[in-house]
Amino acid sequence: MIRTRFAARLLHDNRGSPIAEFAVVAPTMLLLIMGAMDLSYRSYATSLLEGEIQKAARDSGMENQSDKLDAIETKVKNQVRLVVKAATFTPLRRSYTSYLTDKPERFTDTNGNGQRDAGECFDDVNGNGQWDSDPGNAGQGGANDVAAYTMTMSYPRLFPMAAMLGWSSTQTITVKTFLRNQPYATQNVPVVKNLCT
Repeated sequence: MIRTRFAARLLHDNRGSPIAEFAVVAPTMLLLIMGAMDLSYRSYATSLLEGEIQKAARDSGMENQSDKLDAIETKVKNQVRLVVKAATFTPLRRSYTSYLTDKPERFTDTNGNGQRDAGECFDDVNGNGQWDSDPGNAGQGGANDVAAYTMTMSYPRLFPMAAMLGWSSTQTITVKTFLRNQPYATQNVPVVKNLCT
């Protein structure tokens, strides 16, 4: 009789149920909150880096700035590091004669395999005598050239939850901007030739 009363009382006792419910819900809720904060931080870091890269591209495109490119790049890194403390950066500058030449050089695919093979004719956009998947030149370029400025930034994630989900412990962001250099002189534009080598 005592056992049945105790069992009945225990069966109807719900005083500890919120603790049990919280123990079930808390891990999922915390994972969602950390994931949302990680995505928000990535979004903020991306917009910050994009803004700094666009300003750096404008500053770099003016006349007589070629000797100041390292200082402009250092300023970008320092501004972003005010928010993203342990960031590492990998910059890349390429220049093109126009916005339309930031793509592989056009070629005639005679065998239909989708890739350029030896002997297939191609348009030599940059005048170097060989087919290029990226016909741009290294660096900022000259007057009226289109400069593509790419910056890749890596930084450690805010929370260790990435390891629980099998993700990398670092976050990588790549931003790219195109901007035409000021027309402070005559642009050097190579003549496009169709070569079959």
